[in-house]
Amino acid sequence: MISFFENYVNNVLELHNEIRGILKEIPHNALDWIPSSGMNSLNVLIVHVTGAERYWIGDVIAGDPSGRDRDAEFEMQGLSANELIQRLDENDNYIQNVLEKLDLEELNKKRTSPRNGREVSVDWALFHALKHTALHVGHIEILRQLWELQKAS
Repeated sequence: MISFFENYVNNVLELHNEIRGILKEIPHNALDWIPSSGMNSLNVLIVHVTGAERYWIGDVIAGDPSGRDRDAEFEMQGLSANELIQRLDENDNYIQNVLEKLDLEELNKKRTSPRNGREVSVDWALFHALKHTALHVGHIEILRQLWELQKAS
């Protein structure tokens, strides 16, 4: 795999491993816990992260429709830590498989988002997906901290 794409995959793996670490620490009843109105649970955030990654890298970059239902991601509940980890594992493999087929010339090529018809470059879609995942990993970490605070009270 080209170094650029290998480094990208490694960044995704690091972020996914941070999520896995949190999932291994937190009890099952924390996965659907919502600290306040308007916030999301761990289940929602992790399903949304994996859905968004699959969308940008699969649907947009690879032209491989996922059938993603973005709205349903925000209603998700009841998944176990193992089921969430399985989603991360599947994305790890999927992302690696897509990126190992790309070359550096692909980065400047345009793709069209099936959701809104917006034209974006492959490099923009890759960076957007990574930025989005990193943002939500921060949210996941804060949720874990809030869970621990309320548990200690």
